[in-house]
Amino acid sequence: MDDAHIRDDGRRSRRRALTASLGAQLARGRGFIVGGFRDRVLPNLADFMAERTLLVWLLALVIGIGVGYAALAFRLSIGAVQYLWLGTASEDVYFTAHFGPWWLVLLAPAAGGLVVGLILERFVPGRRAHGVADVIEARALRDCRIRPRIGFLSALVAALSLGAGASAGREGPVVHLGATLASLIEDRFKLPRPARRTLLAAGTAAAVSASFNAPIAGVLFACEVILAHFAMRAFVPIVIASVMGTIVARLHLGDFPAFTIPDHAINSYLEFPAFALLGLTCALVAIIFQSSLIATERIAWRIAMPLWLRPVVGGLMVGAIALAFPHVLGVGYGTTNLALHQKLPLVLMLALLVAKTAATAITLASRFGGGVFSPSLYLGAMTGGAFGLMAASVFPELSSSGGLYAILGMGAVAGAVLGAPISTTVIVFELTGGYEMTLALLLTVSIANGLTQAVNGQSFFHWQLTARGLSLREGHHEIAHPQRLHDLAVRPLAKDESPRAIAENDDAPRLGASDSVEVALRLFDRTGEHRIAVVDNAEPRRVIGWADHVAALSAFNEALIAAHREEHR
Repeated sequence: MDDAHIRDDGRRSRRRALTASLGAQLARGRGFIVGGFRDRVLPNLADFMAERTLLVWLLALVIGIGVGYAALAFRLSIGAVQYLWLGTASEDVYFTAHFGPWWLVLLAPAAGGLVVGLILERFVPGRRAHGVADVIEARALRDCRIRPRIGFLSALVAALSLGAGASAGREGPVVHLGATLASLIEDRFKLPRPARRTLLAAGTAAAVSASFNAPIAGVLFACEVILAHFAMRAFVPIVIASVMGTIVARLHLGDFPAFTIPDHAINSYLEFPAFALLGLTCALVAIIFQSSLIATERIAWRIAMPLWLRPVVGGLMVGAIALAFPHVLGVGYGTTNLALHQKLPLVLMLALLVAKTAATAITLASRFGGGVFSPSLYLGAMTGGAFGLMAASVFPELSSSGGLYAILGMGAVAGAVLGAPISTTVIVFELTGGYEMTLALLLTVSIANGLTQAVNGQSFFHWQLTARGLSLREGHHEIAHPQRLHDLAVRPLAKDESPRAIAENDDAPRLGASDSVEVALRLFDRTGEHRIAVVDNAEPRRVIGWADHVAALSAFNEALIAAHREEHR
């Protein structure tokens, strides 16, 4: 064989070897890709489909649109009621009321209170309007279920209250209305609990964004206040709902911030000690405001009076305050804008701090519907505006405009009262359209929030829950404890066991069917028993099952694990 043939055979051998090597590598590559797809991608996709995530996204879209129009209808309802006595639907109530007849300013809130009182007494379960705290409670304990009747009647009561001039905010009723619609929609589908909580937060986000034209703040408020965590799985549907709620609002109301602000800038970094001092001042205002709300409500509880009469008396008191300070009527956005534009004198702003605090405390204690966010912004604007005027008189060459201080005060007081510094900071950015004061706002809000928490220990919403016997400040175990024992860890009686098993032994420990896991665990610890009879609440001697200590602990731990897993997915 000549040399040419030998070379050709060698080349063919090398090609065959190279082809075989490449084939082996491709086979290994295909195996790696297929194996990776099978081991990593397919489980994620299966998990994605098992949790019905696409359906959750679609429902979030529907909820966002529905809540957007509900928030719009709520806002128009307030204007319609207001038009009946002021002849205008504008939120600048002060201007019209200032030049109106005094008897109308005095009697309009009382007349609205009469209608509100009759509705509460005859139609509303619990005989009070619901708000943000009730949404938090529904998320924590009631599987995100809100009765539609309560939600819609609460919105009606709030619209009548605010339209009649009651001194409160519209954000609480709108949030509850949005959560009600979300609960109503998600009840049509058998969704897992994490998905239900996500959609409840989505309804809240859409309500905030549609009400205030603040989509980013709506997302953060839903995560920070309602969910109390930032889970990745919840982020997409909450954003979808918030964006759709904002689009609906902008289509009908335009893309305008809730407040108009003048030009402002930070003159010098030497001002930052003044910003810190403003944070301390705002903390003091927030503490006094929250304490006033609590004290006034407790005083009202002790006064024996028919329910229908309470809003009437409260309305007369608010009307009497409005005779001297018509600025306190309604949500107060008009007066807040005046403070931002430095059109209020120092003495008047200080007086309005007292007047608005008193009017809002009386309004809420009298069972009018409304929230605390708008009054908090109002008080913050007055605090910051007054502080800015005093700072300018002391350091005229260093001090920025009073409008800047008013903006900072808005965020600081609202964040401290709501216990939501992150979302409140962003809300102020979006409400005012000003992002230049980022460092100053963060400093002021954080100081005000930290000092308020140090004194009060909780936000106004959590105080409302604590007053009902529900504390959620300590973590997930406080949510798992109140869950009904009967739903978690009760074994039914065996066929050969008598339902009258403990009838002759009154000293035997027993649990009621509606007792909580917390009650059961404490009883197990006190008695040393491994199982305790569970009796019918209506018939205490009739045993319906057995509570097992290990099962109760397991149910409690599973609830904690589920909550932890939800937060980190």
